[in-house]
Amino acid sequence: MSLLPNSSQSQLFSKRHIGPESADKNTMLDALGFKTMEDFINTVVPESIRSQQPMDLPAAQSETQALATLKAAAEKNRVCKSFIGQGYYGTHTPAVILRNILENPAWYTAYTPYQPEISQGRLEALLNFQTMITELTELDIASASLLDEATAAAEAMALCKRVGKNKGNTFFIDANCFAQTIAVVETRAEPMGIEIKIGNPETDITDDCFGALLQNPGSNGQVRDFSDVIEQAHSHKTLVAVAVDMLSLVVLKTPGAMNADIAIGSSQRFGVPMGFGGPHAGFMATRENFKRSLPGRLVGVSVDSNGNTALRLALQTREQHIRREKATSNICTAQVLLAVIASMYAVYHGPEGLSTIAKTVHAKAVATVKLLETLGFQATSSEFFDTVTIKTPGLAQEIHKTTHSADINLQVVDNDHVGISVDETTEAADLVTLVNCFAQVSKNTGNTITESNVIDALNAANWSVSTDKLRQTAPLSHPVFNRYHSETEMLRYLRKLADKDIALDRAMIPLGSCTMKLNATSEMIPVTWPEFSDIHPHAPKDQSLGYQQMITELEQWLCEITGYDAVSLQPNAGSQGEYAGLLAIRAYHRSRGEQKRNICLIPSSAHGTNPASAQMCGMKVVVVACDNDGNINIDDLREKAEKHSEDLSAIMITYPSTHGVFEDSVKEVCAIVHDHGGQVYIDGANLNAMVGLCQPGKFGGDVSHLNLHKTFCIPHGGGGPGVGPVAVKSHLAEFLPNHKGFETVDNGVGPVSAAQFGSASILPITWMYIQMMGTDGLTDATESAILNANYIAKRLEGAYPVLYTGDNGLVAHECIIDMRPIKDETGVSVDDIAKRLIDFGFHAPTMSFPVAGTLMIEPTESESKQELDRFIDAMLAIRQEIDAVKSGIITYENSPLHHAPHTAESLLADEWTKPYSREQAAYPTKTLRDNKYWPPVGRVDNVHGDKNLICACLPLEAYED
Repeated sequence: MSLLPNSSQSQLFSKRHIGPESADKNTMLDALGFKTMEDFINTVVPESIRSQQPMDLPAAQSETQALATLKAAAEKNRVCKSFIGQGYYGTHTPAVILRNILENPAWYTAYTPYQPEISQGRLEALLNFQTMITELTELDIASASLLDEATAAAEAMALCKRVGKNKGNTFFIDANCFAQTIAVVETRAEPMGIEIKIGNPETDITDDCFGALLQNPGSNGQVRDFSDVIEQAHSHKTLVAVAVDMLSLVVLKTPGAMNADIAIGSSQRFGVPMGFGGPHAGFMATRENFKRSLPGRLVGVSVDSNGNTALRLALQTREQHIRREKATSNICTAQVLLAVIASMYAVYHGPEGLSTIAKTVHAKAVATVKLLETLGFQATSSEFFDTVTIKTPGLAQEIHKTTHSADINLQVVDNDHVGISVDETTEAADLVTLVNCFAQVSKNTGNTITESNVIDALNAANWSVSTDKLRQTAPLSHPVFNRYHSETEMLRYLRKLADKDIALDRAMIPLGSCTMKLNATSEMIPVTWPEFSDIHPHAPKDQSLGYQQMITELEQWLCEITGYDAVSLQPNAGSQGEYAGLLAIRAYHRSRGEQKRNICLIPSSAHGTNPASAQMCGMKVVVVACDNDGNINIDDLREKAEKHSEDLSAIMITYPSTHGVFEDSVKEVCAIVHDHGGQVYIDGANLNAMVGLCQPGKFGGDVSHLNLHKTFCIPHGGGGPGVGPVAVKSHLAEFLPNHKGFETVDNGVGPVSAAQFGSASILPITWMYIQMMGTDGLTDATESAILNANYIAKRLEGAYPVLYTGDNGLVAHECIIDMRPIKDETGVSVDDIAKRLIDFGFHAPTMSFPVAGTLMIEPTESESKQELDRFIDAMLAIRQEIDAVKSGIITYENSPLHHAPHTAESLLADEWTKPYSREQAAYPTKTLRDNKYWPPVGRVDNVHGDKNLICACLPLEAYED
């Protein structure tokens, strides 16, 4: 008998990805009263929607095999030296940041910091980001990152419309803005009924413009002082946003100094690779009086229960769930991980280091112009920072062909002009090659440039910008940017911040609706391969063949998994996927002459981004009631569908429902809407309960967005990056997002993100996941996720009522436990339970969504039975503490629930006046003695934080005090 095991089985990645072993699954099934997984799944998932045949996906590969397969594709990419610019630049990610943030699961597996007590590390990093942006722009307040520069510009337009005094309906855009920015703003404006005027800001901002977007430096590289333009715009009550380059702000006059109202841009060149277009953290800064309308998240400074400084999300926290269709924007995912990298780039280099980088980059640009002048080429502007437009009469295409052969990319503006952008990574040897390409085309080979010529030109370089256009104040004066410049100090700072937080590397994060699952190391490795990270999104197509192969395969796999016919990977967040899907529905109706169809039906249980996205597409939201079991009220749906039959555009539903149930009526819901001429949008947030079992595109959906940062393993990164592809049936395929300058769908709705493929550099994560799991592994993962959720619900049902179940008494991939009776009886709230879970070393489940006073728990398939039991034991121990309050053994005000979480500082106080022991506070279960998480702060005072809003770093003494 052979000693060799069945290698095809022993090497399966799914055995690593899925937490419970076979014996554990049998134990859990037995607890639920089932003999086999097949019987269990047949009971949970309605037969009417079950897939009739397995998915047709490639056979599962081992981690080693999948990495080799993807590496072979990556090597088809051609990494050239980029001089293209246009918002994307080469940058060096400091190795200490690369290893300890981008490649560190303590940072990339963390969740959005809605629970501030266990998020102080990433909140501090984001506060650094906000402070960096406000100091660089010299504006009052900044958000904790947006999705990219182009969508930040679209948000700036919406902000101008919302808060401005000018009641005109025209938004002006500087013709010198980046092309992708103009295109994304145009996409956003059209359904909102906003007119776009593109022109010269010196002459074309008229009194009917409610807002204006300028760019400095412009896309042609010219540096301008817009002070007079902004003053003139303000005389019309026109608000002005300026798109800026972060590195240039270290040395150039700032938007704040020009009296701009808003500044937007990308933080990409602060240590974040180009990555074929993303992910990169966009930013927005504005005036203090606009703070309550600022889109995205805002980190604020508050105090904790011990009176110590503590950080939290302020004002905008999940505001879509409160304001619904009246929300500031539909943004849910940000770009936190990338914002953290950018902020730490500034912390590590400090103002002196950044100034050196900026001045060196400018010197390279000046030297390039001087060297080209010796060949007879002239720049169109004498004042520039890092980008120059060179006059090349009739030679642009030949120059492009020559540089392309030399592994250099530059921008072809037209046949008579090329654009050249230098950056931090540009070396003297690169400039030698570049300039000699011009010499070759101009037949001026007698002036061949050597490296010594370049070095001489660099040493002789002076400012090309007049003094009045230079920055007059010192940037980044806060101590945090002036201390951590040695690698030792930086390493320890990053470690200190990471140790403050709970991420998946430390414990289960049982968030309902958010699917916090394993982000495997093998999935993450390709992200930093140069073949993926160092490609410019505007690089010639023959240089991105590996990307194209991976993207095509991924699109095909996602179609197979979902039952749809076409996919766009462009949306760089779930909210953007929703938006793109609704735009496709809108365009479809309009193509049929049915412009009046603008009613969007949305169940009352829907995720808050749904109504926010609908209003952004010019739709009117009509709410459909849910019944007492949390299901869509079919009678109410039928009544409203009939009432709005002629105007019905779509229904947005989540499946399984937001209440965590497979609703048997889903096909009937789809049929009712279709019968009245509407389209069915199925939110893909809960796709983790369907992969391999049922396909939304086959049981009635016309369009869905998919959260790759949930079901398909892209990490949450502390609140982003995300990818929200939109998948559609064939009749909607021609209305997917397109992008000017690229070959995409002909009749698309325009771009919804800056880059053609959105956050392309993290798509290898999902590619690897699907390739390693295969059909059987993906199906097993779904079944295990449903089993884990039902096991938790079963074990907790005696202590906490499970609010919603299907007719079979089972839940889908998540369960909602009802705390309202507990609150009524004892005063103990969901907040108390969430904070007490911190003492047990757990992140809380989702609080008060979709039902106030409840906790929604989703364990995912990645958690082992041992970890599930540890969480269950914690919840049961908390129930005992609740019962002690209920029986009068201890008052609520004196209970550990009320005072949680307990910091080491509070437990080490000389005097302990609480009626429970320090041991019960710190070690409520024995297992904690082996692995204890100590919260860095006590319970954070949310009210104090909003009443005393501080959104920039305090002096270090404040933390010490």
